[in-house]
Amino acid sequence: MPRPKRLASKPGTQAHVFRPDNIISFTAAEGKPGTLLDFLFDAMPEARRTTVKDYLKHRQVMLGAYVTTRFDAPVAPGDEVRVNTTREFQVFSHPRMRLVYEDDDIIIVDKGYGLLSMGTDKIKDGTAYSILRDYLKRKDPRNKLFIVHRLDRDTSGLMMFAKNQKAKDTMQHNWNNMVLERRYVAVVEGDLEPAKGEIRSYLTENSAHEVYSTENPGEGQLAVTYYNTLRSRRPYSLVELSLATGRKNQIRVHMKEAGHPIVGDRRYGATSSPIHRLCLHAQTLRFVHPTSRKDMNFTSPLPSGFTRLV
Repeated sequence: MPRPKRLASKPGTQAHVFRPDNIISFTAAEGKPGTLLDFLFDAMPEARRTTVKDYLKHRQVMLGAYVTTRFDAPVAPGDEVRVNTTREFQVFSHPRMRLVYEDDDIIIVDKGYGLLSMGTDKIKDGTAYSILRDYLKRKDPRNKLFIVHRLDRDTSGLMMFAKNQKAKDTMQHNWNNMVLERRYVAVVEGDLEPAKGEIRSYLTENSAHEVYSTENPGEGQLAVTYYNTLRSRRPYSLVELSLATGRKNQIRVHMKEAGHPIVGDRRYGATSSPIHRLCLHAQTLRFVHPTSRKDMNFTSPLPSGFTRLV
């Protein structure tokens, strides 16, 4: 007896078949303020009204930079409204990391302290890289992610990732020219004298992977750190730091060797840890975009624990 034929699934409903997003963009015109649902009815006259309502209900509508399900959300002239007719928008959400900016080439995140930038021989998952990779794969399994630079596990703040090989190579091969400013803030022990200055040394690393300065240029790499004390309240000072070079643990080593280790940095000489973390934060990242060549400038808020100390 012949086996009955199985009915074909509707297009796009087959298991394990990826359907690329189909995103339609609209811009609200002058003189037509109103609610989001009314705007969508006007912008998509060919769609059934129940379909438009479903787009809103199932998180397939973005108003500006945010996904919304509010039918009565106000739409102002100039607002951008995007509709994903394929599925709900993939929204990044993680308690240890905030998505700051994303386009076709790069991603900027604000990484929390205690989160590894990338995996090690022992740790593969739960890193900034793996979290972002999984987010991109949910959007499209073909998406890729590349690390452009790293932050220490216990340093918080701004990091950049690339979404294609060309963007990665452009940034890394021209790092000193493309990166216009990298500014950190730290809470250090004591008061720096002078309050503003430069620290310059050659850094090398021992067998225990601890970085230190050497007087022999042939043994280490030149590292230059500029610092400026923002305010002090004994026994701590809030210091702004910028890098002329980007060596491993550079700020931590220079602060230790200046006699003012970063609060919470037991590895590099700190004697106190009142908020139970390394008090170093990558606050500003300014660079030339690898594709558009636009000046991109991002700033991360100062961690609240830092302000409580000073």
